[in-house]
Amino acid sequence: MAIVMGSCRFGLWHVHVTWQDNLVYRVRFAREGVVGPVPREIQRYCAGLLADLSSLESVATEGESTFARIYRAVRAIPCGETATYGEIARRVGTAPRAVGSAMARNPTPIVVPCHRVVAKTGLGGFSPDLEIKEALLAMERRTPGPCTPENERD
Repeated sequence: MAIVMGSCRFGLWHVHVTWQDNLVYRVRFAREGVVGPVPREIQRYCAGLLADLSSLESVATEGESTFARIYRAVRAIPCGETATYGEIARRVGTAPRAVGSAMARNPTPIVVPCHRVVAKTGLGGFSPDLEIKEALLAMERRTPGPCTPENERD
């Protein structure tokens, strides 16, 4: 299969995904959609349905760089929960600023759920719009949510 790109909706935003098989190369949020397929698990997640995002891989987690280790630690944050930049930094053995830099450069949000990383005193940042981070966290916390099998209603 070739590398493909498509988008699905998340509220007022479109989630653009560039991927091949189960490997995701890029995820970004945009106001306009693009025609093309999106991995089923990302479609389900964006619709607020049960989704196994662990079945997808991210190019960001490959290797042993500090950023790759940070991204793997962020993937381990359970759905519906958060961790601070400092907590992730301690798990990886780096500084909170390095975690913030990694989150700002995350090529695959949702697959590497950077929205679950928050500041000690608030939400922290999120690009392109902090409202997306708020909406993702709210979706994960509500019932039925995208992460808890007993909450799925198909």
